[in-house]
Amino acid sequence: MPQENKNDKFYYVIIALSVVLVLMSATIYAISQSGSEKDKENTISISGYAEQKVIPDTATLNIGVVIQSETAKEATDKNAALMSTVIAELKAMGLQDKEIQTSYVSVSPVYNYDTNDTQTIKGYSASNSVQVTTKNLENLSEIIDRSTAAGANDIGSISFSVSDDKQKKLSEELMNEAVADASSKATTLAKNLGAEITGVQTSSVSENGGSRVNAEYDTATTAKGAVSTPVQPGESTVSMSVQVTYYIK
Repeated sequence: MPQENKNDKFYYVIIALSVVLVLMSATIYAISQSGSEKDKENTISISGYAEQKVIPDTATLNIGVVIQSETAKEATDKNAALMSTVIAELKAMGLQDKEIQTSYVSVSPVYNYDTNDTQTIKGYSASNSVQVTTKNLENLSEIIDRSTAAGANDIGSISFSVSDDKQKKLSEELMNEAVADASSKATTLAKNLGAEITGVQTSSVSENGGSRVNAEYDTATTAKGAVSTPVQPGESTVSMSVQVTYYIK
């Protein structure tokens, strides 16, 4: 057979195979699109929600000492002495090392500005703060009052939250309530549409931890030596939502 005829036959075979592949691809695509459209036409998406009001069981606050002196060393030494006394007082109240964490340390110059806008250093300020995290909320007033009595003069805002352990205990109950809420809504909707739920296609969960509640504290309150500092944790909300896509027929 002439070489030219062999080449022509090989060329036609390639064309034929190409046509077959194109037709197969088109068929597979049409089937997948049909299935996709079918899934979309036979599903409904519903969200469910549940929440609980809980009393926070964890408090976090910053307790610090700020000292200003003529030299950096003098400011640092005085600050270290006072801060050591404050930390010793915190431990005397039963707080453990893991509940007391250094959060801020700083030594910086304090400037004086004259009439010509020229700045000169008039002293140094030394700051040291620890972050206290505790579940003994009934001791918060005592922690604040005894810290200031020991020399603390920089008390940061107090934040209350629900601990991870407590949220974990609530999760299962909230999950059941949220799923039941979604199921009830889906059943009602399907009934109104004249349809029937046959299964679940997809589902997702979104948790919202206990919201933080802040309380500002003024060291001048204790400095006046009047009464114990009042602290109220209030309530926090823990919630969960689910998004469920149901098959219907």
